Amino acid sequence: LPFAKIAFFSTFANSKVAQTMENTTTYRILEKVNSPADIKGMSLDELKELCEEIRQYMIECCSVNPGHLGSSLGAVELVVALHYVFDAPQDKIVFDVGHQAYAHKIITGRREAFRKNRMKDGISGFPKRSESEYDAFGVGHSSTSISAALGFAEAAKMQGLPHKAIALIGDGSLTGGLAFEGLNNAGASKADLLVILNDNNISIDRNIGALHNYLLKITTDPRYNEMKKKVWDGLGEGKFRDMLHRVVSTTKSHMVRESGGHLFQAMGFRYFGPIDGNDLGQLIDTLQKLKDIGGPLLLHTLTKKGKGYAPAEENQTVWHAPGQFDPETGERIKSDKGVSRYQDVFGKVLLELARMNDKVVGITPAMASGCGMNLLAKELPSRFYDVGIEEEHAVTFSAGLAAGGMKPFCNIYSSFSQRAFDQIMHDVALQNLPVVLCLDRGGLVGEDGATHHGCYDMSMYRCIPGAVIAVPKDELELKNMMYSAMLSESGPYIIRYPRGYGEGVEWENAGFSAIEAGKGEKLCDGEKVAVIAAGPFANRALEAAAQIKEEYGWSPAIYNIRYIKPVDRDLLAEVAQNFDRIVTVEDGTVLGGLYGAVAEYVANLARPVHVTPVGIPDRYIGQGTQAELREECGLTSAAIKTEILKQIEKI
Repeated sequence: LPFAKIAFFSTFANSKVAQTMENTTTYRILEKVNSPADIKGMSLDELKELCEEIRQYMIECCSVNPGHLGSSLGAVELVVALHYVFDAPQDKIVFDVGHQAYAHKIITGRREAFRKNRMKDGISGFPKRSESEYDAFGVGHSSTSISAALGFAEAAKMQGLPHKAIALIGDGSLTGGLAFEGLNNAGASKADLLVILNDNNISIDRNIGALHNYLLKITTDPRYNEMKKKVWDGLGEGKFRDMLHRVVSTTKSHMVRESGGHLFQAMGFRYFGPIDGNDLGQLIDTLQKLKDIGGPLLLHTLTKKGKGYAPAEENQTVWHAPGQFDPETGERIKSDKGVSRYQDVFGKVLLELARMNDKVVGITPAMASGCGMNLLAKELPSRFYDVGIEEEHAVTFSAGLAAGGMKPFCNIYSSFSQRAFDQIMHDVALQNLPVVLCLDRGGLVGEDGATHHGCYDMSMYRCIPGAVIAVPKDELELKNMMYSAMLSESGPYIIRYPRGYGEGVEWENAGFSAIEAGKGEKLCDGEKVAVIAAGPFANRALEAAAQIKEEYGWSPAIYNIRYIKPVDRDLLAEVAQNFDRIVTVEDGTVLGGLYGAVAEYVANLARPVHVTPVGIPDRYIGQGTQAELREECGLTSAAIKTEILKQIEKI
């Protein structure tokens, strides 16, 4: 890439101004593209130049406004080819997760809006139906594309519409069980569906060669497929046709079904590929031929994650979502606050517990580095399991480990744990198995938006009989709750903590101390109003109390609930006996979480006690920085202070 064109952005990499400044780089072709219709008449050379300009533009924008860069760099040709061959929005292009969709957003009328990708009041980092008619289906979680695209295909058939349905799914998402459920149903239904398996985990193998390309041309050639249909129809039904079909299928499986194609054929799909997913000419030629072939089809493409940007190609894991960086040098701009992140605390404590107890094992659904479990993987690989993007399997696998005598710590991002609710309920809780579920990214996660916020875990899992839900207020409490969970002989033992940095308390050199499940603590005495807070927001409540004390000479009482379930009824009894007004503070939905637990308790009291919630309201919260979203939801010390003072006015 011509890095000189974008080098000027490195000067502004830490500046807010850079996130909204006008584009000063010239894009000869991209600036003419405002919809997919604008690329239909382009030559192959112009389309190739467009792909390079899209890459350059993504690097330019993401260097100052971070996003999921690596996957989208690798899928540029795929997206351009799809929009060149098919006619969106009538034809439905369904992305999986959405990490590959940046080029799609840029060429579907959101080129300038992409500069505010993932920013508050900007466009979403994922396809979103309410944002554009070209976003056929909203995504953010994995493995949904095939099922959704099958729905589009069947809806078009029932309405007599000629529209095509295409699912673009990455190889990582194919590990999810829902993807195979969709494949199984689609293959059996004989739906007119094209699934594109974008495999970006392996380099393009040059040994594919001329023979492979020749066979690919044969299997996609319209004359071949027309002749094939006539032959099979002419044979009619019967044992001879069935026998001949088996012979042909077996032969083709050996000849052209590379990289597991026989699996898709067994599920009812016709398999094509693998082809070079970064070869625009071959992509367009193949897609144009497949467009006219009916039934369930699977095209296997090989792309390079981070394609076109050397740093992203060389370190694909880091450059999946690299944060801010200098686009000219590839140097990442790190923010070192001198405070541990919760994921680092989890990773180091888990390793320490594993050294202490040879029964401790770690399980993650493809988030080892993200959650901090890579430390365990490196030192004790035999006690580490990355099961792929399979949250349901991760939980039931953990249940099996626990039933077999091990002590599993299963770490799942809070939002993704929603997919495993049945397994948590049925396979862990119902059998009272000592599985420790560590839910990372609880609360408002930031720029990934509504699909990724961990707002619902406390209210969701509070209904499960026998569950423990621990909510640490800082790094040391997380450490001690993990230790307490290791000692527990029942389950599920759920520990829920936020994304990002902790409070800066000393934890690494502190010894372990068990915390009794269901026991909270009073953080400071007070009068007039009691605040019961969960997690790190107990610290924000303390800050609010200090401000009130300084300005008004009195302080509310502050309690750290520690456990949403079992809730500390002795603590609640003390508060209800001494205060007429209670404010609950939590970074989860106020319906059914801490507020629900406290409100349920006081509802049965003889004396009137008023409970007011501070937390995430009953609506979906969009994207923005964590600070911006906490401001929006009133989860700041200043907002908590304001709510406490409002209660005083009502006394």
